[in-house]
Amino acid sequence: MSSIILYCRTGFESDCAAEIQFHAEQLGFFGFAKASSGAGFVEFSCYQAEHSQALYQAIDFRHLVFARHWFLALAELQLDEANRVASILAIEQKLPKCGSLRLEYPDTNDGKALSSFCKKFTRPLENALVKHQWLTKKANPKLPAMQLFFVSGTHCWIGYSDTRNGNAQHNGILRLKFPAEAPSRSTLKLDEAFMVLLNDEEREQYIQNGQHAVDLGACPGGWTYQLVRRNMFVAAIDNGPMAQSLMDTGQVQHFREDGFKYQPERSNVSWLVCDMVERPAKVSRLMLKWLANGWCQYAMFNLKLPMKQRFAEVNQDLNLLKEGLSELGFEHEVRAKHLYHDREEITVFARVY
Repeated sequence: MSSIILYCRTGFESDCAAEIQFHAEQLGFFGFAKASSGAGFVEFSCYQAEHSQALYQAIDFRHLVFARHWFLALAELQLDEANRVASILAIEQKLPKCGSLRLEYPDTNDGKALSSFCKKFTRPLENALVKHQWLTKKANPKLPAMQLFFVSGTHCWIGYSDTRNGNAQHNGILRLKFPAEAPSRSTLKLDEAFMVLLNDEEREQYIQNGQHAVDLGACPGGWTYQLVRRNMFVAAIDNGPMAQSLMDTGQVQHFREDGFKYQPERSNVSWLVCDMVERPAKVSRLMLKWLANGWCQYAMFNLKLPMKQRFAEVNQDLNLLKEGLSELGFEHEVRAKHLYHDREEITVFARVY
């Protein structure tokens, strides 16, 4: 038995399942997803067991929008409460030698109750795995990470993840501290987006001191705050008021205009950001206009999602942007993720080159 376990936000299990099913079929793999509402994860199994590993290796994790993390599960275990370590060591499936160990659980109330157990169980399990040469004594990021995903103290899946093709954060969640001086909690969405949708090299290359940026729908300034914090000069576009603390920095110009009608006066805008509450297709078309007209180099924006058929909506809106840029002859890159600090929305990064 092998399957793929994908972590997701509770309530988005069907969207995560639809997405992995779509990618599997695109690659010629066929299977089925088990997705229980509120579970916080999805299990996808190919009809031919050996295909699960091939599928796991074929998909670039960055192309998955709704999955926070994933791993290839080789066995589902019911552990002996009196000797969990022995139950794990008794599995028949052959795991590759791993360079790290991750004990994780769903991001649910029941899952969070397992946090203390996982912390206490990590050391004795680690010692046993090193002793039996399943795990290196020192962490080795070049090797796979051994994964145990618990849904109770005696029920888990065991397998491994590719450290180059997943999310290194515990439980797939990047937790950020809310800055007291930020004018709204939405600031965490853009902060996380810069951390998750760009790698270290891209952040260094794409984000520079003194850049010019535009924030559409800026009021009261949650996203503007992140741009100011990164030493950018910001045109904040919104008919509503901006936080005075941001205006006092001297880095923000406030234009009381409709974000859908505003056009930059100069062609010196590096970043466009947008968190407007509007139909996602309308926002995608607006981003297409900005990128195609050369009004910005990079765009980071949110798409607000409907209550149902969210993966279908995401697919449609991202294709609208990608196909529109392709038809106009632009080489482009588009990435999207349902971030931890997102709710009924996803965050998208796009650039043309």
